[in-house]
Parts: sequence; structure tokens; C-alpha cells
Amino acid sequence: MAALSAEDLTGIETALAAGRKPKVQFTEAAGQIAGQIGQVVALTDRAASDEFVVVKFGRDELPFSPSDLRIAPRGATAPVKKAPEPAPVVPPGPEFVIDKPAPAPRTPVEAPAAVKAESPAPAPRKAAAKPAKAKPGPSLTVTLAYGEGEWTVAAQQGAKALARPYVIRPAEALKIVSLVDVPGVQEAVEQIMAAERAEAQAQAERLRAELAEVEARLAELT
Repeated sequence: MAALSAEDLTGIETALAAGRKPKVQFTEAAGQIAGQIGQVVALTDRAASDEFVVVKFGRDELPFSPSDLRIAPRGATAPVKKAPEPAPVVPPGPEFVIDKPAPAPRTPVEAPAAVKAESPAPAPRKAAAKPAKAKPGPSLTVTLAYGEGEWTVAAQQGAKALARPYVIRPAEALKIVSLVDVPGVQEAVEQIMAAERAEAQAQAERLRAELAEVEARLAELT
């Protein structure tokens, strides 16, 4: 069946004037709604737009051109949509997400004067302020040194000397070093101790020999 002719439009205008809403059927030119049935509710100014036939389709009243419509055949009614069958219950499983944008749905008919509102872009969030780092105090340096047969300890905090180098016993030096688990340090201290011990033993033997000579001479004199 062809699109609405001039005679069809005249008949529709007469029916509207009588208070009726004549039925029309969408042609293939209307796209996805081809074959559907609607009711003409008004005819607008033909000079203002080619889409001057206002059709009620469902809950919407939208304008169409005569090429989108034809007189509905007698007894034609809008096809009844079957209720969709309930989807089978599937136990929840792992969710797989594909990073692919979903295709935008095609709307059957758009009103010529429709205005699309754009939502404002969200304001960028400010980065959270980083907590201020506490200012470190002056460094503390404790020095254990050995030189000229003596062990000394000194302490300094920043540029301030807390303790000038003072002499400590070898046993105290060995105890301090044992608290620091640094490979090689304790062995070096033990080697120094062994050398001092050997020198002290040699000196003791010399003194005993000198003392024996002095006692022998004293015995001769008495």
C-alpha cells in the first residue's frame, strides 16, 4: 500500500474535524516501527515542516511525514507483544568484564525539536595533601677509637661535642664492640687485645728477670 496521498490527508482532516482519530500504519520509510499501527491526533502547518502528521503511538505523540504513513487496513490492530519469558536462574560465578563501550541504542523516531542536555563534567578532585614530615633532630655520633695503646670514646651531636675523647679499659672496649654485630670489627679488636697481651707478658718477664738480678746482688751485699 502506498504512502498517504492528498486524498487520504483530506479524509483524515475530515475525520479529525468530526472528533475521530483515524488509524494509520507505518511504512518501511519509518524504520524499525514499520507495520505498527497508530492514530492520527492532529495535522499541523504543512508549510512549517514536512512532518506535519501527528500520530499517537503508544504513549507518545510524534510528528511524521506522509511518506512514513499509510491508511491502516480494515481490522488492523497493533501487534500484541508477548511478555518475555523469565530468564533461567544461573548461580553466581566469576565476573568477567570486557573493557568495550556498549553500543548506543537506536531510537525509532526523534522529535525534530528535541534538545539533548549534556551533564556537566565532574570537577577534578584535589589531591590529598601530604602530611608534613617531621624535621629530624641533629645527628648523634659516638666514636670508639684505638691509638698509641689506649682505647678512647667520644660523643658529638651535630656540631656540639657532648663528650671529649676519654680513655677506657680494654675490657670495656671489647664489651662495646660485642654489642655491635658488624662482621670483622670484633675480630680486629680481639687481634689488638692479643697483641697487647703478648707485649704485656713480655714486659712482665723482663721485669721479673731484672728483679731477680737485683735480689741476687742484694743477697751478695748482705
